[in-house]
Amino acid sequence: MKKRAFFGLGNPGPEYALTRHNAGYRSVQALAEKLGAPPFRAERYALTTSISWRGIVWYLFLPTTYMNRSGDAVAYWKNRLELGLDELIVVLDEIQLPLGALRLTEKGSAGGHNGLAHVIQALGSEAFPRLRIGIGKNFPRGRQVEYVLSPFSEQEERIFQALLPSIVECLMGWGIEGTARAASRCNRRSSPIPNPPSEAPKLSPPAAE
Repeated sequence: MKKRAFFGLGNPGPEYALTRHNAGYRSVQALAEKLGAPPFRAERYALTTSISWRGIVWYLFLPTTYMNRSGDAVAYWKNRLELGLDELIVVLDEIQLPLGALRLTEKGSAGGHNGLAHVIQALGSEAFPRLRIGIGKNFPRGRQVEYVLSPFSEQEERIFQALLPSIVECLMGWGIEGTARAASRCNRRSSPIPNPPSEAPKLSPPAAE
């Protein structure tokens, strides 16, 4: 039976649940709901659940290592499940993409994302799929950490909620068809939505990254 593993990057705990940095967490949670997977349970380095569907075992992970140590969870479960790099996908937020944009790719650099950088370091390779979810960069100079660790504004949250079904569709497409075929639809269908210029971003004091 085929295996597919989904790692939603983010920070654990209710104080981070709705922050921009947890877009990956929330996406994998939405995928679990769509698949009808059992509740997440605490395992080493992550909350995890799994379900078999369409001849595939779908493994879903929410790392509990905090963002900057995400690679600990990805590397551990890759080895434990004996996964190839093409059998796992990392789902993360991306400030370099506008809010509402999605980019599914089969490899690439970290692009300044600390969580992704640690995954690359832990795996010793950049050659693994990732889905980047645009959160925009509507923040003053020097306030990036506060921005990503803050909740979406009300308008941004509505946009993100509207985007979640497309995110789930992309992830399911990747699981069934692979990166190339899923990306041809996922990346084309995403609809970048500019950050509302009249709305000041919500910022919170930095605590984790």
